[in-house]
Amino acid sequence: MTSEPGDELVEALLGRCQFPEAGTPVVCAVSGGPDSLALLVLACKAGLSVKAVHVDHGLRPGSAAEAEVVRAAADRFGARFRAEEVKLKPGSDLEQRARLARKTVLGPDAMTGHTADDQAETVLINLLRGTGPAGLGAMQPGHRHPILALRRAETHLLCRILGLVPVDDPTNSDKRFVRNRIRAEVLPLLADISGRDPVPLLNRSADHSRKVATDLAGAAQVVDPLDCKQLAVVPASLAHQALRHWLTNDIGHPPSSADVERIMTVVRHEAVACEISGGRRIARTDNRLRCEPATPPVTGEPARGDSDSDGSDSGDPETGDPVPAID
Repeated sequence: MTSEPGDELVEALLGRCQFPEAGTPVVCAVSGGPDSLALLVLACKAGLSVKAVHVDHGLRPGSAAEAEVVRAAADRFGARFRAEEVKLKPGSDLEQRARLARKTVLGPDAMTGHTADDQAETVLINLLRGTGPAGLGAMQPGHRHPILALRRAETHLLCRILGLVPVDDPTNSDKRFVRNRIRAEVLPLLADISGRDPVPLLNRSADHSRKVATDLAGAAQVVDPLDCKQLAVVPASLAHQALRHWLTNDIGHPPSSADVERIMTVVRHEAVACEISGGRRIARTDNRLRCEPATPPVTGEPARGDSDSDGSDSGDPETGDPVPAID
């Protein structure tokens, strides 16, 4: 059989990917950038039944035409193709709202083209948010992130060898976004200071942190997150983990550290109730916690915590705890 350009590289890269068995139907999120195009190629070469989905957020002029780059690549490598559009209103948290809209369209099990470089950036982003072990663990390697062990330079090389011309997304160099500044400024500075490539080191730290987070989550399973007496006597790390698991919302976001500290004031009888993110109120009756919709505060009533003593707010400022699996 005659070999095609890139066959040797494809074989080498596949050995470091985590794809399911050949023939498995999968959805690949493909923006048209080099990482997602490499994901599409490698998924097809791994023998999967691939549907490439391009999501246009309508945030840039001409963004709809980028779907044709993905369509052409899907046709070339034997994948099915679907184009989707989402409408986003201007305003704050645009990046986060775009991510959530994209996830809704793609579904929870869609594969993404995140690489080891993305993982290193995520570790640093979450570190800046004051995260714990789960956030420092960043993205979980596996079928949702099958090329997480590859480097960005390798996905670019694969595209060049195969003659694929990726979409050039100008937002990737927009310094308004923290990730872009970490990529362009922080990681090169860390390499200069340490005299080493920081990406493998940060990925190793993520691996260690995921193991710690897994062990902590397992130990916390024996803790009843509604039992104030138990929460007050177990190690704080277990109490916090139990509360986080109980209150993680429908899209996988746990409460912030500040939210958990507010709840612990209720556990310790320093407050009878408190409000946390997501329009929720945590109250205590007979040493049992309950979660209910928050009511708008009235004049003179604290917005975050109802103190047993002086009515003061017992909560700390938000620490910006991580939102998991930047995809």
